[in-house]
Amino acid sequence: MEFIDEKLENYSLVHTEEEPEILKKLNRETCLKVMRPRMISGHLQGRFLSMLSHMICPKRVLEIGTYTGYSALCIAEGMPADSELITIDINEELTPMVEKYSQLYGMQDIVKMIVGDASQIIPSLKGSFDLVFIDADKENYTLYVKQCLDLVHKGGYIVIDNVLWSGKVIAEKSHMDIETKAIDQVNKFVATCPHLQQILLPVRDGLMICRKIS
Repeated sequence: MEFIDEKLENYSLVHTEEEPEILKKLNRETCLKVMRPRMISGHLQGRFLSMLSHMICPKRVLEIGTYTGYSALCIAEGMPADSELITIDINEELTPMVEKYSQLYGMQDIVKMIVGDASQIIPSLKGSFDLVFIDADKENYTLYVKQCLDLVHKGGYIVIDNVLWSGKVIAEKSHMDIETKAIDQVNKFVATCPHLQQILLPVRDGLMICRKIS
């Protein structure tokens, strides 16, 4: 889903680093074989996630919502060889594609996929994370942020995707559907959370970048 003006996005893409060839192939295969291919992070957002990861150099990452693995591989680009990225998705059918491209990209030792209900899995995870990326079922966004607050160490980051929801978040409350209300709720929660410093960026469908300050 894209809220940014198409001409501006195309201009941004022209002046953005090319996506690696493996990711181009993953993007194409997703479009050909998987339902709702617009769910993939894509070139512009993928390069942003890669840049953010290179800046943070996270040793341990949690991703909630794997889809076909594009965003996980972008984040893994900035992680050291001995690091770990745990990615959770409820759709077991996509596991072969995630594993295939993790192998092709040489990230199979970093990316570890868990299939199941993220809300049940997150509380069972041990240790802390440097970065959490949330891009899953919108109705549970606020729950995921609350669950991850204790898992992210001070100075760590939580990144939330689709926080503009094609501009629907600025509609009248009475005109919002369930998903839009859920996204509006998480945006308001983050903005008032004393433990987080945040900025909402209008990149693609909106990215909320949060840094844990206490």
